[in-house]
Amino acid sequence: MTRTIVESKTKTAIIGFDQPFCVIGERINPTGRKILAEELERGDFSRVEADAIAQVAAGANILDINSGAVFSNKMAEDPRYADNNFVEPPLMKEMVERVQAIVDVPLCIDSSVPGALENGLAAAEGRPLLNSVTGEEERLELVLPLVKKYNVPVVAISNDDTGISEDPDVRFAVAKKIVERAADFGIPAHDIVVDPLVMPIGAMGTAGLQVFTLVRRLREELGVNTTCGASNISFGLPNRHGINNAFLPMAMTAGMTSAIMNPVALPIGPKKIAEKKAEIAAAGIILPEGMDDETFVKLFGMGSTKPRAGKEMEAIRAANFLTDNDASGNEWIKFNRVAPKEGEGRARTGRRRRG
Repeated sequence: MTRTIVESKTKTAIIGFDQPFCVIGERINPTGRKILAEELERGDFSRVEADAIAQVAAGANILDINSGAVFSNKMAEDPRYADNNFVEPPLMKEMVERVQAIVDVPLCIDSSVPGALENGLAAAEGRPLLNSVTGEEERLELVLPLVKKYNVPVVAISNDDTGISEDPDVRFAVAKKIVERAADFGIPAHDIVVDPLVMPIGAMGTAGLQVFTLVRRLREELGVNTTCGASNISFGLPNRHGINNAFLPMAMTAGMTSAIMNPVALPIGPKKIAEKKAEIAAAGIILPEGMDDETFVKLFGMGSTKPRAGKEMEAIRAANFLTDNDASGNEWIKFNRVAPKEGEGRARTGRRRRG
């Protein structure tokens, strides 16, 4: 069985056909997160640290750290801050060190900038996953030597100099090319995790069927593990969680062994709580005095005011159980165990009273 080993200083995550599905937490990424990018520009890493803790608590096995930021406010003093090649290498090093200081899980070093990749690899303890290499000639020549130098596994994305093909046979051919070129550098197939590229189902009705077929071929013909950006499948559609929840178990049974995704259900904020309370008041419903916000959101099925594991994690854990990758259902039971309220014990230990 193909197994890809990813390690932190003391912990190991195994991506493999005979292993529970590996969740790679995607939240530490300033791309498209304006507030996070602004905080990083100010040297504020508190959100990075909070995201790391929340994702591990929700069940992430590996944390992806993406340094894709430019510092627009600093551009006036130095135009180099508009260049990812200038900003990302030191930022990646700082992010890796910050995350390692508060959680001990393996990391995935994620950047399009070779200098940031190398800085991340140098700072990471253990054996991180490198994200990523593509079939583009320039990228192959830049990234594969790093993979060999640091002896790490790498995510291989199935696009090349011609772009992303809608033809699954072309995407398979690109993946095969990367595996073969990696072998030329002495990099074994078990250290290649292929991303076959998930297309949005809203734009391409066959996107789900394509990726399931591709994953089977990659497993059977190339013997490689696979991953994907799981939320791509539902892009632009309503109730994205519903689609993601169906897609992930189906991809798992097709042979997909990991996904880069958000494991956390984000907390309900004060604005939504206030809107709901106004709606309830308008309906003439009187709430008990002193009801706290957490009790309120749970009572009305809104979720929680605290970060928690998302529904996608529930679907993954159920699928692990159903595919016999959760021995005796222990992880499923643990995931669904309700913690006792403060002051309550799990069970009575004293003898029953007579009479």
